[in-house]
Formats: sequence, structure tokens, C-alpha cells
Amino acid sequence: MTVNALLQFGLFIIVLLLLTKPVGHYIHLAMQGKLPWLSTLVRPLENLIYKLAGINPQQESGWKHYALGLLLFNLLGLLVVFLLQQWQAWLPFNPQHFAGISLDSSFNTAVSFVANTNWQGYAGESTMSYLTQMLALTVQNFLSAATGIAVVIALIRGFVRHSAQTIGNFWVDVTRITLYILLPLSLLLATALMSQGVIQNFSPYQSVHTLETSHYQQPMLDESGAVIKDASGNALTQAATSITQQIAMGPVASQEAIKLLGTNGGGFFNANSAHPYENPTPLSNFLQMLAIFLIPAALCYTFGLMLGDRRQGWAIFAAMGILFVLMASVVISAEQAGTPLLASAGLDQTASPLQAGGNMEGKETRFGIVNSALFATVTTAASCGAVNAMHDSLTPIGGLVPMWLMQLGEVVFGGVGSGLYGMLVYAIIAVFVAGLMIGRTPEYLGKKIEILEMKMSALILLVTPMLVLLGTAVAVLLSAGVAGIANPGAHGYSEILYAFSSAANNNGSAFAGLSANTPFYNTMLAVAMWLGRFAIIIPVLAIAGSLAAKKRIAAHAGTLPTHGPLFVTLLIGAVVLVGALTFVPALALGPVVEHITAQQVDTEHVTAQQVDTRQVAAPAPSTAQ
Repeated sequence: MTVNALLQFGLFIIVLLLLTKPVGHYIHLAMQGKLPWLSTLVRPLENLIYKLAGINPQQESGWKHYALGLLLFNLLGLLVVFLLQQWQAWLPFNPQHFAGISLDSSFNTAVSFVANTNWQGYAGESTMSYLTQMLALTVQNFLSAATGIAVVIALIRGFVRHSAQTIGNFWVDVTRITLYILLPLSLLLATALMSQGVIQNFSPYQSVHTLETSHYQQPMLDESGAVIKDASGNALTQAATSITQQIAMGPVASQEAIKLLGTNGGGFFNANSAHPYENPTPLSNFLQMLAIFLIPAALCYTFGLMLGDRRQGWAIFAAMGILFVLMASVVISAEQAGTPLLASAGLDQTASPLQAGGNMEGKETRFGIVNSALFATVTTAASCGAVNAMHDSLTPIGGLVPMWLMQLGEVVFGGVGSGLYGMLVYAIIAVFVAGLMIGRTPEYLGKKIEILEMKMSALILLVTPMLVLLGTAVAVLLSAGVAGIANPGAHGYSEILYAFSSAANNNGSAFAGLSANTPFYNTMLAVAMWLGRFAIIIPVLAIAGSLAAKKRIAAHAGTLPTHGPLFVTLLIGAVVLVGALTFVPALALGPVVEHITAQQVDTEHVTAQQVDTRQVAAPAPSTAQ
């Protein structure tokens, strides 16, 4: 990496570290309702919500009732988001008079936003009304994020409590997370983004005069408005010009803030965080990357505080941080090196290469390679999916790392709540393996790891690989799946593999060369998103309930310390080993093949140039007598 890259990368890590402790402490106090300065303002609203919903905030439940409440809450959200899309043509705040959304797209989007995935098969500014963006999508950005944080808090309670039959009250957890954590942080971030130029209004779309006249071809229409075709069935076109452009407006900053803080990722505009109205400046870009990691990183410190041993939280943070630094370094280096096929302009090695500045394909010039590569790593390490560059245009290795980060379960900081509870499952696996090595019953944080915990952990590790690999296999075997591929060969396969990796791991980013807004992909990806979210959450809550009921065991000579370098190394090894064994064969068919092919073609190209040069340089035979 260049010095510039090291400075930018280092600044991001330093600021994240500085914010982790205070935000983690704030979350800890918020979950206990111990924020006197904020509680005075918000507590009446909190109590009103409990009263209207018939909730007793003092009553807790076991893991089964907690899970049931969570599922019912999210199913209700699914129905509301679906119906709002269907009815948006008749609802207010629709200045562009957008029609209702198709059934398959509405279903996909509803599942996507409820599952904290925010996969978008549509262009927001030309599909969704202001009301749908706010009441359906933005509201679910809050609620799906609150659900993830509630689950990890319940799991931490399982470690903290002993001989207990309850893990908390889901309704109280979600309410407090929304009112005391997500709303205040979103208001602060939205204000900061508006100061940088992110728009926030309800104005109709603006029609403006362009500086230059646009020339294009448009279909010829008959008197009834139908397209005129030639004898072969091809549409006839005619030259046209335009001196105006329509500029989309809307309440963007409010949705942008929670999309990032909640690691949701759904953009108001189709270009997402590459759009100048969503992400106008380098400072706004820095704030957006920071916002994605802020709560996931802070929850590690909250974990240590709730346990009464901060070292445990820092150990988890260290494992996540080391993996992130390694992965981000690979992506940045790969993008700065450029594409091998364009690496040399000729035999003369002193000549300017075609990608002298690295791979700028698909990137915004106002962000450059470093901020684009770093953003791609952050958003796929976390369960976010916001993008400021086209992942489909990354180099083969640059695209492999974001894909693999998702396939690891997005435990490298990960989504709000989901990243930490995913890493804690890996911690259970790690201590189990360590226990096998020394012939002792494994323990973690004073709790024995027994049959139920291992069964649930194994189920968690198997769910997403099955969804990703089986979904990809079905898609490449069926014509409906292959029809969406824009690029043939290994890259087309990578587009499908990336789509299912993104859906099953609740990320939402895409190799956008895949045309996925079809009944086939909308349905298949929706199933992957729903199971990838809730088929993980239920076993996690089962682990929480089992741990809470166990007695605490005092540390002894055979206890593995879980706060030092040895445990951090063991935890990283468990994450990488499971990810490698599961997905490396699939990755070998996509980005690895692309990389090797590009290297081979580049070598053949240079060799051919050398032969041509020797032929030109050789003296011609003399014909003089």
C-alpha cells in the first residue's frame, strides 16, 4: 500500500478505537435505563408505548417466548412493508405518482428490509414514493437493527446470569434500543450529513437545463403510441436531443443515517452511497464508513461491561480488528495494483501503464481507490450493503475478499448485534476445539459448553453455507437463473455466488452485473434472506436460554483464559478455517479462476509482443546484387 493509503486507513482505525469505549458505555447504560439526562425527555414516551401495547416492562420471559415475540413482530413488519408498496399509488407523499410495485418485487423488498438485508432489485428514485421510503423502508431500518441488538443483549445475559429461566423482555429491549440508541445517534449523523450536502426535503423532482445538449436515439412510435418495428421485429429509432434533466429529491439524510448506523444499507437512490446527494464529500464518506462500524465495535465493549470483565470484550474486538486490517489491506493493495490485463501498455516497462493509478473502474473520482476499497471492505465485513463503488468492477482478488467476508458470516464487526453474536458462536466453537485438545469439558465465561450449545452452534454454521451453495447451484442449473447473467464465464458465476452470499448473510450489496429483479431471483433471494436471518437468531436465543439456566463455574487450573493472545489466535483460526473449508472450492470457480486467467492472458500478451518486436527489429534480407 502507498503512504497515502496507510494514512487514510490508519486514521479510520484510530477514530474507531477512540469512539468504541464511550459508545459502548453509553449502550450499556441505555439498556439499563440509566441515562438520567435523556430518560427525563424520553421516559414518558417509553412508558406510553408500554401502556398502549399492554406490555409489563418488569416481566421477563424465557428464550422461547422471547423468540416468539421477535418472530411475530418481524412478520407484522413484513406485512406492513409489503402492503405499503402495493398501495403506494393511492397513498400521499407520492409527488411523482409512482404506481404500486409488482408482487414478487414487493415480497423481496419486504423480506429484505425486515431481515436487515436491504437487497434492492429496483431503482429507489424511480420506484418508491416518499411515503414508502419513510414509513416502510426507514422504519424497518430502525426495527430490524433493534432486533439484532436485542438478540445479542439476550445472549450476553445468558452468559451473565446463572440458574435463571429468563433472558429479558423483547418488547422492552426493542423499545429502549430504538428510543435511546438508534434515534439519538441517527439524529446526530443526519445533521452531520446535511451539513455536507446530503439533501432532506419533500420537494417534487426538479427539471433543470443542462450545460450541454444531450444527443441520443429513441424508439419511433405510431399514432397509438406503440413502438414501430422493422420486418425482423427490431425497434426503429430516431435521433433526439434534450436540454433538460430531471433531478431526484427526497428525505435522504434521515434514511441515510439509520441505513448506516443500523448496518442496513438500502440507498434512497439507485447509486446508493456513490450518489452525490447521498454521499457528497470525502468527509461524508468517512463519516459513513465510521457509522457502519460504530455500534458493532461498541457492542464488544458493552459485552465486557455486562460481563464485569472488560478484557473479554477487548479480546473479541482484537480478533475482529486483526481480521479486518488483513482483509482491507488485501483489497486496497489489489485495487492499487490494477487489473493484470491492463497492467502493461507495451514491452517497454518504462512506458506509462494503462492503469498507472490502479483500478479506477467503477469508482467515484471524489473518493478514489483507497476510500472505495476501504468502504467495500467495511460494508461487507459488516452486514450493511451500502456501496460507494461498483463491486462488479473490482479486480478478481479485490472482489474475492468482500465476498469471503460475507461468507464468513459477517463476524468481522458485522451487523449491529449479528456480528457479535456470530463471533460469540465462533468463540464457543473455539473453546470446544481447545477442550478436545486437552481432554476437558469446554468452558466459556464460566459456563460449560455441552451438547445443546454445540448442536445449535453447528446449525448456525451450516445454515448460511447451505443457502449460499444450494441457491447458487440451482441458479446456474436453471435457465431462469442463467438468464440474469450479464457477463459469461467465471465472472458470471461470481455474480450469482455473490448474490446468494449477500442475501443469506443479510448484507445487501451486489455484483450488479446480475439482473436480479425477476420473479426467480426475487423469490429465491427472499427465501435466502429470511432463513439467513431467523434460522440463525432462533438457535442463538436457544443458546442464550441454555446458558442462563446453567450454574457458574469458578475458574480453575484447567480453564482456558479467554482474554489473551492465545484465545484471540484460536478464535481467528476458527473463523478462517471454517470459512476456508466451506467456501474456498466455490470461490475457486469464480474470482480465483478470473485472477489466474487474467495473469495467464497477460503473460501471453507480453510474450506475443516480444515476438512481434523481434520480428520488426530483425534486418530484412538484402536484394541487392
